[in-house]
Amino acid sequence: MSWAAHEFENYLLQKEFTRDGWTKPSFLAIVLGTFGPDLFTKIFVYGARENAAQVHRAWPGLGFSHSFVFGVFFGVLILWLTKSKSWAIGVVIGQWAHVLTDMGDSAGVMVFFPFSIEPATIGLWTHSAQEGRYGDAAAYYSGPAAFWDLGWMLVTLLFAWRALTQRYFRDVIVPADPRAWGWLHGRLHLPENALLMIYRGIFFYGLGRMITWFLYARFDAKTPFQPVWGGPEYVEGADLSDASFVEVCIRTAIGGVLFFGFMYICWRLFIKRLWDLGVDPPSMRPDGAADRNAVASGTGITPSEA
Repeated sequence: MSWAAHEFENYLLQKEFTRDGWTKPSFLAIVLGTFGPDLFTKIFVYGARENAAQVHRAWPGLGFSHSFVFGVFFGVLILWLTKSKSWAIGVVIGQWAHVLTDMGDSAGVMVFFPFSIEPATIGLWTHSAQEGRYGDAAAYYSGPAAFWDLGWMLVTLLFAWRALTQRYFRDVIVPADPRAWGWLHGRLHLPENALLMIYRGIFFYGLGRMITWFLYARFDAKTPFQPVWGGPEYVEGADLSDASFVEVCIRTAIGGVLFFGFMYICWRLFIKRLWDLGVDPPSMRPDGAADRNAVASGTGITPSEA
């Protein structure tokens, strides 16, 4: 599992998937997608102790929460209930990013569940949930995962720094999801600066977690810092598969083909119909630019002139 990367990647994902001619994803939906898999599982995982990895990532267990089909299910459900394309696509983007990010630990993820229950992993750091919340955090920030989170933060600051600016918030984030930001503005009487703090707060929440847990590992838990591949070595990482590399590749490839075939059938049968009935944010013009008057009337925030 990743402790802070999920917070940083939200901004990079929103920026990279915001393209002219595309449905612009809701930032809040991406956040829900990236947080979703662990929101459904963490309360059970740390109580399972020696079976923590089985509960978290395997089947039988809650491992389906870390699969592509889980994100698609909730994306389609949101599209059906709300008709919001920006929320549907945002949840899928965020959840799929969470799945791919968590391939870094030793337990891996069942990417193409239920068509393959073989965990896919690169084994960069140990999955140590059996150590409990504090032991897991200490192990995470005592191995290469500490650099994983730091790397995501640096990549976000280097390639998506504009996504943290007030102008980007006004011109892209709010117009892509005016109803949610408008609700926060209207119901809670939050001014623009308060909404901007909420938006940026996810980044600083991740930064705070990264720094705090790293310091905890160094000066309270006093665990050895072992940033080697598959580390740290002082704790045994969970490994849910005894298959060889070739076997994992074959099973994952078969699962991938079946999954995307299944998705194609679902698209033709009902997802496309739901998508066609869905709507883009009313504040977005056909050319992809924000309708300044529509945004201002709903949120109290006026996008910049083009």
